[in-house]
Amino acid sequence: MKKLTEAMKQMLDALAFAHAGNNLSLKQKSQVLTQSDYTIDTAPTPVKADRSRSRSTARRVALYLGSELPVEVMDYVISTCASLKHELTVLTFQSETAGMELLAPHMEALAEAGVKMELVPLTGDPLAGLARYLRGHSEIAFLTCKDSGYLGRSYLKGMQRKDLPVPVVVVTTAGEGKGTLEKSPSTQNDEQAVVA
Repeated sequence: MKKLTEAMKQMLDALAFAHAGNNLSLKQKSQVLTQSDYTIDTAPTPVKADRSRSRSTARRVALYLGSELPVEVMDYVISTCASLKHELTVLTFQSETAGMELLAPHMEALAEAGVKMELVPLTGDPLAGLARYLRGHSEIAFLTCKDSGYLGRSYLKGMQRKDLPVPVVVVTTAGEGKGTLEKSPSTQNDEQAVVA
C-alpha cells in the first residue's frame, strides 16, 4: 500500500507540474527543464503576442481551390490582391500537400507582386464548410472561384448560393462556356471583352 501511495503522490505531483507549466512562457519552461530542483516561480508574467503566429487583420481575398488551378484564375487573383493591397487566403478541401503542389508554380509570381498567402485546408461538406469559414472571417472581402467547378457553374447558371456571406467572383477560363461581348461603339476597334 505504501508503494501505491508514493506512486499516486508522484502522479499527482507530475500533473500539478504539467498544469503549472501551461502558464509559463517558453523561456521559463526551458529554465525549469534545465534546473535540477524543479522549483517554479508561480508569479504570472504577461506573455507578449507573437504577431507572426496571430491571424492578420489585413483585408483578404479568398480563392476556392479545387483539383486544378487554371493560370487565368491565379493571374486574376494575384493582380487583384496586388492592386487592392489585400492578402490571399486559399481555401481547399484537399490535403495541404496537394494544395501546395497546385500553388507551387505561382509562388514566385505571388512573391514578386508582394502578396502574402495562406493555405487553409477545410473539412466536411464543401459548401457548408466554405460558408462556415467565411462567416467566421470578416476580413475576407470576396471569394474567387473558377467557372468550371461546381461553385462557379452554379453561379453561371443562376443557381447562386444564398448562404455565402461574401460576394463571389467567378473567373472564366479558356474553353467552353466562354462568350464575347463587343465593346461600345465609342471604344470599339478589333478588340473584344471576354465575359462569363
